[in-house]
Amino acid sequence: MLSTEDFDFDLPEELIAQTPLKDRTSSRLLVLNRETKEIEDKHFHDIIDELNAGDALVMNDTRVLPARLYGEKPETGGHLEVLLLTNTEGDTWETLIKPAKRAKVGTKISFGDGRLSATVIEELEHGGRIVTFSYDGIFLEILESLGEMPLPPYIKERLEDPERYQTVYAKENGSAAAPTAGLHFTQELLGKIQSKGVKLVYLTLHVGLGTFRPVSVENISEHEMHSEFYRLTEEAAEQLNDVRQSGGKIIAVGTTSIRTLETIGTKFDGQIKADSGWTDIFITPGYEFKIVQAFSTNFHLPKSTLVMLVSAFAGRDLTLAAYQHAIDESYRFFSFGDAMFVK
Repeated sequence: MLSTEDFDFDLPEELIAQTPLKDRTSSRLLVLNRETKEIEDKHFHDIIDELNAGDALVMNDTRVLPARLYGEKPETGGHLEVLLLTNTEGDTWETLIKPAKRAKVGTKISFGDGRLSATVIEELEHGGRIVTFSYDGIFLEILESLGEMPLPPYIKERLEDPERYQTVYAKENGSAAAPTAGLHFTQELLGKIQSKGVKLVYLTLHVGLGTFRPVSVENISEHEMHSEFYRLTEEAAEQLNDVRQSGGKIIAVGTTSIRTLETIGTKFDGQIKADSGWTDIFITPGYEFKIVQAFSTNFHLPKSTLVMLVSAFAGRDLTLAAYQHAIDESYRFFSFGDAMFVK
């Protein structure tokens, strides 16, 4: 039985990318071949060489909300930071509040001179709170004017252009974090890929912050996965089935696309069907992939569920060898870092 420690590695702090590169496609690309065990060092724009006419490139079109809000308690003036995680229904959200001890059930929080207010209606563990918002107007417009982009805690630098933490195809509002494997694409590169005869297919998974948390239990089978909302439309399912039937490969961009496709494949016995719902799929070594045949992804945190997912596809030893190669070659890690293509 694999333990969390089996997915640990030493990462020098200077390899954690703090800012995005000027040209999205100029990041590096480590190409890992599962069959031959070969590792090649390329650049991201070379990904086109890994794709063939008739393949499908599947991308997550979620858009990151400016989900970090700074408010105060009207009765005391105490400051609170509220991070929106998941819209559970209507104006009710699951959030993370700091400091959590100041946010008991019944606590009211005011944002932006009262343009937006929230009431805590339930306490969860780890600082989680269910809140309900009240406001006049359109919630997303108010959020755009009051909220900040919720960059991961390992990014200390200020982001000059918030759009650099969005993919160029981001469309569906709802994520607490970007599907970072997609940050390397430009419209120009996507156009070239499409011109090669590759189908561009979009699905939606709203990324929750639980994605990035290291696993805290020793035995990975005891880890409780967070839940995220996903959607695959009829049109997208049809495109993927066409590619499958004509012998093309289904290639996912990022772990969020993988998790959506494999959730559907698990639910429908390997079939691809239009579907939406909540997934808490946890892919670890031993899992048999039902839909995805290759993928691109960034380099992830030690002991995270994402390293475990890559290991499920490529094998733990080969995955950790690729990570060690990336460290030795000074690849940039995490959200604004470099990418790997696993085939």
